[in-house]
Amino acid sequence: MEGTRSGNPGTAVCVGETMAVLLPERPGPLEDVPSFRHSSGGAEANVARGLVALGVPAAWVGRVGDDGFGSRVLRDLAAGGVDVRGASVDPERPTGLYVKEAGPSGSVLHYYRDGSAGSAIGPGMLDDPATGPLLADARLVHLSGITAALSDSALALTRALLARPRGDRLVSFDLNWRPALWRRRDPAVLRPLLDAADIVMLGADEATAVLGTAEPDALRALLPGPSVLVIKDDAHQATAVTRDGTVTEPALNVEVVEPIGAGDAFAAGYLAGTLRGYGPRRRLRLGHLAAAATLVVPGDHGPPPPPGPVEALLSASPDAWAGTTVSASGITSPVEETTS
Repeated sequence: MEGTRSGNPGTAVCVGETMAVLLPERPGPLEDVPSFRHSSGGAEANVARGLVALGVPAAWVGRVGDDGFGSRVLRDLAAGGVDVRGASVDPERPTGLYVKEAGPSGSVLHYYRDGSAGSAIGPGMLDDPATGPLLADARLVHLSGITAALSDSALALTRALLARPRGDRLVSFDLNWRPALWRRRDPAVLRPLLDAADIVMLGADEATAVLGTAEPDALRALLPGPSVLVIKDDAHQATAVTRDGTVTEPALNVEVVEPIGAGDAFAAGYLAGTLRGYGPRRRLRLGHLAAAATLVVPGDHGPPPPPGPVEALLSASPDAWAGTTVSASGITSPVEETTS
């Protein structure tokens, strides 16, 4: 039977790069957009914010520049409830930036991150008086393949975190395949990094690109180390391959507004369920619910549904789950408590 352990799930620490974001006030080519609004984003920061929204204490560890963008990043994360005591300010390098271009075929992200403060993270952070204790006391450390691609020092930090004695700490690793980041680096380093984690999350398309297969049994043969592999098949389903077997849970019906950020939201939901002691199926469902809440908003993260509807859907029958639709106006479901 799947458990639902209550109580404090412990602190999660997400390590990586957070960038400033410029979002267009209206769709169209960048050269025709009259104005942009400020925001901040990055895979690990999105996961930290998602965990906090789901009631899991979370911190972000990384570097920002000594500039207005860096100040905005730290302010946004702190306003979202994320602990930023482990963040440091680089006096020489700028904060990374990405600009979203919205068009009829979807959004395109333009990155300006070469030589950024975020790429300068390294193993020395483990001995930092602020960062070191956060990482040492974490119940979960979350990493991604983006960090491993940023620089030699960021790769060294990723390896060091995966090599540290675990105790009861979990390390999760989201592949987050970004081909552009690996053009000048060797992606062969990713397989041993993935295999050294406890929880691995990867999209089916990412798995095919990096490991040559998205088939669960073949991935398990390639990655025997993790206790669970979570394979996300876009809008269709997610599969957890554990040592006890394989569990697949279909995605919800979602009226999508913007797909960017949904993968990070899924990771936050799945990890929150893990830290709460949920069984495999409930973890996958919480991931789907968190992703759906982000898919129906224009930004990179959306507020999670209220606890009542979430709990009802986590326990819903397969038919009721399959009959649930999430849209910007709310959730419509055969489960009475979730209809809005």
